[in-house]
Amino acid sequence: MSHIQKAILLMATTLLLGGCSSELPDPPVADVRPHEMTIHGDTRVDNYYWLNQREDPEVIAYLEAENEYLDAAMKPQRKLEKKLFEEMKGRIKEDDSSAPFEMRGYWYYSRYVEGGEYALECRRKGSLDAPEEILFDGNEMATGLEYFSLRGPSVSFDNRYAIYGVDDQGRRFYTLRVKDLASGEILGDVIPDVTGNVVWAKDNRTFFYTRQDPETLRSWQVWRHLLGSDARDDVLIYQEDDDTFSCYVGRTKSYRYLMIDSSQTLSSEVRLLEADHPQGEFRVFQAREKNMEYSIDHQGDRFLIRTNLHAPNFRLMECGLQETGLASWKEVVPHRPDVLLSGFEVFDDWMVLTERFDGLNHLKIVPMDGGAPHFLEFNDPTWSTWASVNTRMDTNVFRYGYSSLTTPRSTYDYDMQRRTSTLIKQQEILGGFDSDNYQAEYVHVVARDGTKVPVSLVYRKGFVADGSAPLLLYGYGSYGASMNAGFRSSLISLLDRGFVYAIAHVRGGQEMGRQWYEDGKLLNKMNTFTDFIDCGHGLVERKYTSRDRLFAMGGSAGGLLMGAIINLDPDLWAGVVAAVPFVDVVTTMLDDSIPLTTGEYDEWGNPNEKVYYDYMLSYSPYDQVAAHAYPPLLVTTGLHDSQVQYFEPAKWVAKLRAVKTDDNLLLLKTNMGAGHGGASGRFRRLEETALSYAFLCGLAGIH
Repeated sequence: MSHIQKAILLMATTLLLGGCSSELPDPPVADVRPHEMTIHGDTRVDNYYWLNQREDPEVIAYLEAENEYLDAAMKPQRKLEKKLFEEMKGRIKEDDSSAPFEMRGYWYYSRYVEGGEYALECRRKGSLDAPEEILFDGNEMATGLEYFSLRGPSVSFDNRYAIYGVDDQGRRFYTLRVKDLASGEILGDVIPDVTGNVVWAKDNRTFFYTRQDPETLRSWQVWRHLLGSDARDDVLIYQEDDDTFSCYVGRTKSYRYLMIDSSQTLSSEVRLLEADHPQGEFRVFQAREKNMEYSIDHQGDRFLIRTNLHAPNFRLMECGLQETGLASWKEVVPHRPDVLLSGFEVFDDWMVLTERFDGLNHLKIVPMDGGAPHFLEFNDPTWSTWASVNTRMDTNVFRYGYSSLTTPRSTYDYDMQRRTSTLIKQQEILGGFDSDNYQAEYVHVVARDGTKVPVSLVYRKGFVADGSAPLLLYGYGSYGASMNAGFRSSLISLLDRGFVYAIAHVRGGQEMGRQWYEDGKLLNKMNTFTDFIDCGHGLVERKYTSRDRLFAMGGSAGGLLMGAIINLDPDLWAGVVAAVPFVDVVTTMLDDSIPLTTGEYDEWGNPNEKVYYDYMLSYSPYDQVAAHAYPPLLVTTGLHDSQVQYFEPAKWVAKLRAVKTDDNLLLLKTNMGAGHGGASGRFRRLEETALSYAFLCGLAGIH
């Protein structure tokens, strides 16, 4: 055991256990029940495969025993945990509301009431001075439920009806219902066990929705429903038979067309139907082709198409309304090797492009009269910006969102003609928050292969880079998801206690363009892990922290990242939090009955092919657990998680307990009533954050 590991062990024992290790009971020990799996001539033995039986009382008993062990281990930190929770809750304006937006003569917004966990969905007719209509009261609807999630509402074109979906388990199976907003009556239409994805036709009587496969949870069918009819009489409109694709319904911004979007990692296909002819047949916009992605919207007499056709960073094309095949596409915005075209927003007289370069998103205003385009300007060193709710085509006003590590979430209306921004709403942070007390940086760390990896940092002013500060390094690095530097009020509790917070923009995201993603997936996946490790070393070298003060956190695919880094470089980390971690990569990807597996072959590879099997096995955290010391580790999961099944982290913890050579804390928290997103409710979610922060603070010697 190294001197660093000894120091961590001493700190964990002294601080978390109050110096009385005898007070902590022995950790749970899962039964060893060998299960052999053979493929490509290779046999793996999984001693904890039996934990995948969710209904087995022995499994539940094991998970509950782990929860009890965590409660005992965290007991000395409960006072701090409660304090952290109260701090974070105290920064939230309890009766807050969202920025209202106008749609078809009504102003829509969400608002909270004091003490309420869930939002009220509201609207006002004509102006914000009109009487308020409460469409849905989330607190009332969630009464008596352990978990509650509201999907929607989706309001009909005549503003009378609203479709809404409720999930009370956390597995993202929604039951759809329809409310008559004029009378307040809940109609008899009930459609259970669907995705919650819906779209209205213009007749205000017909809507389309998607249904997932009950076993794999892949969204694979589109159904048509007529108000007042029995769901058993609904018509199957489309079925996606390619098990690597999923399908969704939507519409163009103009409301003229309904869309079915079938997509997977490397390919997409759109079908169109005029919204005022819901009984018609959807027509294919452009047939799917391997390695060609595209998305569309309608503007005037043309469709605009964002595509990667001969354009890794995407380009913008156009075509007429009738001939929409590839042969009719004409280029509007060319491909650029140093700029990723992330998205576009259409208006009658304008277009707004979301472009990513230098690792950051930028908003580009393009007039349709041929005038010169221009960018919105931001002053922070690192930030997050996005197109917000823009329901109208006939306007010069573009609504966008902005946030940074020091700037709370803000909504602006930008007059594209006058080039002026008006702040509509900024998230109000209570508790004496002042953004001037904090400083952000945007630096680059050179990875082992010479690649420069961006890192966003924030700390309280007065910080001195002498290696004494604890630092929490966050990462994800998968699916091309870029980790933008946005504001999180909960982080203030760490920053005010001397922590530095950093985001490693590792390969596997798209921060530096599409190639950044390609270089962190499939047979390049190891770059994601080594980038994160190299960022950790780089921050230590620059004395933002030291090796015995460096902590790491990630969730889902970011939890995979956490599992990989503690196998590859366990001595670097003073403590790690892995939330809903995807850690049993090979076994999961070999089981095509597990939710979402087949749609992810293009991300991780198909282990039925030996080259991918061997490569995935080389980094799979569960398979690579070895007999060496690991840093203190907190693992969280949800029993009803439909994305990363609870048994992956449960098996991982069980195997780590049996194999690791240290006495460092290893804790598993299973939320017995939640899914992938954790607890529902704005305050209950903070309880899980407070637990993670209390764990980290304890390791850092903070009470």
